[in-house]
Amino acid sequence: MYNWLEGLLQRAWQEVDDAYKGPDGQFFRIPVCYEGEYAPDLQWVAAQQGLTPKEVIDIHVASTYRVYMVGFLPGFPYLGTVDRRLQLPRKPQPVTVVAGGVGIAGMQTGIYPLTSPGGWQIIGRTPVKLFDVEADPPIRLQAGDNVQFYPVSAKAFRDMSGRPG
Repeated sequence: MYNWLEGLLQRAWQEVDDAYKGPDGQFFRIPVCYEGEYAPDLQWVAAQQGLTPKEVIDIHVASTYRVYMVGFLPGFPYLGTVDRRLQLPRKPQPVTVVAGGVGIAGMQTGIYPLTSPGGWQIIGRTPVKLFDVEADPPIRLQAGDNVQFYPVSAKAFRDMSGRPG
């Protein structure tokens, strides 16, 4: 019944997304492990969208995402716009998300900089620390930056984060 309205809103959002000409920031390539415990919702996302987990990963890493804003938690980047094939709603109940969790909610993807409650669908985790109170600046990504994800193995994740195997 409301498909026409949804289509209208999707087109309007895409026009805003295409027209956004904020300041060009830095470009970041961020490693993400999309395996096992690092991707607790990947299988569910794939099943919901009629895709394989590999297709979800391939779609997620194929785009370059703009940091629209940083908030919710210190250093949490709201990135867009996610491919329509991956757009899903938030979870009905928040769960604990481990720092580095890479999630999808609606038309955005984001990275949890700290362990916290969250409602996004977590499809991977990065070893990159996005918030460090002792760094200058303490927040790694800023509005206007561009991010591209690339997949890494669980072993590479542990090596990058300095965790034993």
